[in-house]
Amino acid sequence: MKNPYVNYVILIIAVVLIGIWVSFYPAKQSSAPTTVMSFDDCLKAEYPVTGIHPRQCKTPDGRIYAEDLSGKITYNNASADLITVELPFPEAVTAKDFSVIGQARGGWFFEASFPIIVLDKDGKTLATGVAKALDNWMTNDFVFFQGDIHIPKTYTGKATLILKKDNPSGIPSKDASISFPIHIAY
Repeated sequence: MKNPYVNYVILIIAVVLIGIWVSFYPAKQSSAPTTVMSFDDCLKAEYPVTGIHPRQCKTPDGRIYAEDLSGKITYNNASADLITVELPFPEAVTAKDFSVIGQARGGWFFEASFPIIVLDKDGKTLATGVAKALDNWMTNDFVFFQGDIHIPKTYTGKATLILKKDNPSGIPSKDASISFPIHIAY
């Protein structure tokens, strides 16, 4: 005949063993935030990030967060509603020869162009170029532009890219620009 207490003893031993196992092997703590509310949260959670500009991070439930670059771009009497630069993007690593590509409202141009300047880390001019409209610039709409820049072969390091609204009037209140840091590497 079986002892009725044997089942209780086995059950108690099993519960004690499970308790010991759980105390020595706690659940893995994730560094991912429980709620993703921004690009930075998504990045910390180690969800997939695209390499496009601006970078985008996608959560498993399909939400997409874009990287905020606004703190890296300086607008002087301008805004993203007047000019946007697609390449290079802020903090980009570039070659010594690169193209500046983007869109600007027609009023940013004069005779279908505007100046581009690259400053070195000390604020000295490294290179200048001209962005040219790729379509009819006599409009208030956005017009695609492209300009080629050639940095001296001896320079590598931090730089600042500046795109200036062409201002043939010379009136300071009509000056405008967009600027941001880049890195000249190869």
